[in-house]
Amino acid sequence: SVEFCKQKGLKVERGFIESSSYKLQNSPFDAFFVLNFLEHIPDMNSFLKGIANNLHDEAIGLVEVPNFDMIIEKKLFSEFIPDHLYYFTEKTLTLILEMNGFDILECKEVWYDYIISAVVKKKKQVDLSHFYEYHDLIKKELESFIDQYNNVAVWGAGHQALAILALTNISKKIRYVIDSATFKQGKLTPVTHLPIVAPEVIKNDGVDAIIVMAASYSDEVAKIIQEDYTGVRVAVLRDFGLEILD
Repeated sequence: SVEFCKQKGLKVERGFIESSSYKLQNSPFDAFFVLNFLEHIPDMNSFLKGIANNLHDEAIGLVEVPNFDMIIEKKLFSEFIPDHLYYFTEKTLTLILEMNGFDILECKEVWYDYIISAVVKKKKQVDLSHFYEYHDLIKKELESFIDQYNNVAVWGAGHQALAILALTNISKKIRYVIDSATFKQGKLTPVTHLPIVAPEVIKNDGVDAIIVMAASYSDEVAKIIQEDYTGVRVAVLRDFGLEILD
């Protein structure tokens, strides 16, 4: 088939997109077709991701597969053959395409409803660079605050606080983690292995400063600290960074 196409003056290369990292020689491309072929592919996810990774950001495509709903309605038992590994409805075809990097521009039944035809566009890649910038900002602000005091604690053992402790590498400078949830007390934080204690521990084992990482409860917790534990400096981790309270 490849040789025949080349004889006709077409640019054709032999290959099979078997993984998301598969690279085509002349990529990236502006468009693609998958015509009654997707149902034969053993690993659809890797195949579709491989296509997406060989396209320009604004590329479009046409994907067509046999219509399972019509096959059932017309009792076409001859359509159930060994090399048809998958069967699609409009819903399932749309789902698999969206899962693997495409937006659906149009999806409809064509050719006497025998075929589901989907026109798709490659999704724009999400820019995650701001995550790294924010991580560096938070790490710098936390370290700057912690270095001013001898004994620092964190208030909040929720998933965000635990992730920040692990990802910013500040746990060696944290004495313990405070949380009012009794089922967390007496345990250790994952990864960083800091003790989780009840708020009452502050009175017997005091700290100089507390960083509040209690999400929507942060303001309430900060008020409790200021009212019940005088002399303790309080900072609250906000969406914009670390806020040091007066």
